[in-house]
Amino acid sequence: MHERTIRARTANGIVEGFTRDGVNRWRSIPYARPPVGRLRLRAPQPAQAWSGVRHCHGFTNCAPQQRRYTMLGVGRYQPMSEDCLTLNVVAPESGHDGPLPVMVFIHGGGYILGSSAVPLYDGAAMVRRGCVYVSVNYRLGALGCLDLSSLSTADTTIDSNLYLRDLVMALQWIRENIAGFGGDPGNVTIFGESAGACIAATLLAVPAAEGLFAQAIAESPASGLVRSKEISAQFATRFAELLGARPEDAANALMQASPAQLVETQHRLIDQGMENRLGAFPIGPVIGDDCLPEDPVVAMENGRAHRVPLIVGTNAEEGRLFTRFLKMLPTNESMIEELLADLEPVARERIMAAYPGYPSSSACIQLGGDFAFSSAAWQLAEAHSHHAPTYLYRYDYAPRMLRWSGLGATHATELLAVFDFYRTRLGAFLTAAADQRAAIRVSNQVQRRWRAFSRDGVPGEDWPAYTVDDRAVMVFDRKSRVEFDPHPHRRMAWAGFSLAQ
Repeated sequence: MHERTIRARTANGIVEGFTRDGVNRWRSIPYARPPVGRLRLRAPQPAQAWSGVRHCHGFTNCAPQQRRYTMLGVGRYQPMSEDCLTLNVVAPESGHDGPLPVMVFIHGGGYILGSSAVPLYDGAAMVRRGCVYVSVNYRLGALGCLDLSSLSTADTTIDSNLYLRDLVMALQWIRENIAGFGGDPGNVTIFGESAGACIAATLLAVPAAEGLFAQAIAESPASGLVRSKEISAQFATRFAELLGARPEDAANALMQASPAQLVETQHRLIDQGMENRLGAFPIGPVIGDDCLPEDPVVAMENGRAHRVPLIVGTNAEEGRLFTRFLKMLPTNESMIEELLADLEPVARERIMAAYPGYPSSSACIQLGGDFAFSSAAWQLAEAHSHHAPTYLYRYDYAPRMLRWSGLGATHATELLAVFDFYRTRLGAFLTAAADQRAAIRVSNQVQRRWRAFSRDGVPGEDWPAYTVDDRAVMVFDRKSRVEFDPHPHRRMAWAGFSLAQ
């Protein structure tokens, strides 16, 4: 494979990447100072300048997490370190007339796992369609997404919502530097999947992110994940206990613990929460600080969120993935009964009635998927559409191999279309025989929409904006189509339902 080096100038110094297959790539450019030592658990600081040329040919570290989640290929694992605040840039090799739209991808992983180095997130296919692509690392788990600020002392300050602050700093870096890579700093689209979708939606309500992006796409955001400062403080106290620290020494213990100890403790905290109270997930955004003053949905409803165009959507069979892996969703009768135990009988009946055949397996899986994901998409679309153009989708497509395996159009499968996976060798294997053409047709459809949206905030003239009058939904499938309020009973069943505490 023919490669040559390519350089770009940033505010911090020169970065060298490489050109391959018609695209330029720079990997692991630091956008903030390493949050290590005394900077652990503190808001990020801008990256320091360097002299000479910084080599950005390979991926460096991902954020600390369980090692099994860092696998990049057979027997290949990405190294982990707190020194992980980097981003990757992919840009077209040949020049364009004027600067290109910028698409910034925020990876998912339940706030506890993931990396911008995952091969699927490469982004070259998007770039070939005409954009500059950026993928970002942010701090995960106890080191970034668990609010431990209540454990601060006179000597040790701990900041909240660290991962959101990280991403704001990454967006500021993009604003300052992306022109040097051919991108338009005034036309940035943030997009993310799962926890990354929650982050994209949450950034709409982060005051410091104002003006740093022009559009947002939230693919399968999860519901009910914000928590109050009070609840966060209870989780923080519990975390310190699980770490084996005395209350008066908790801050010091957090600074002394190894990243592996913090990751292990955070998993014990999550497991405990799952046992005691379904849905009480300790990790994710906390409301009531300077970074995130209020619940993003409330901010949207009241017009206080950034009024940028938004695409939000879910997959037809979100819940199926969680019957096999990461068994954290209520996808069987006993978990669902526990989930709904504290509801008023009327609300409980309303939810049950929306899933004919309950407690059959398929009804349970649909209910669990709606509880966790569809309800969030409906809620965001209803709230944001009052003040800004909003587009809702449902991704229904699944090749036969995914249907035969029992996964269908489950959580994260739209990423295969977004990132053009079906044109790769492995993708061709997944779509053996007659499926290949349909898979590529769906991929083209999704990519064309995302591309148009990143250009001017409209994903195509034939995709009507969502309004509470007709609730248009774009359905991506072998034959894509627009439906109007396709599941009113399921949508209304979850209205007003909340696990937020």
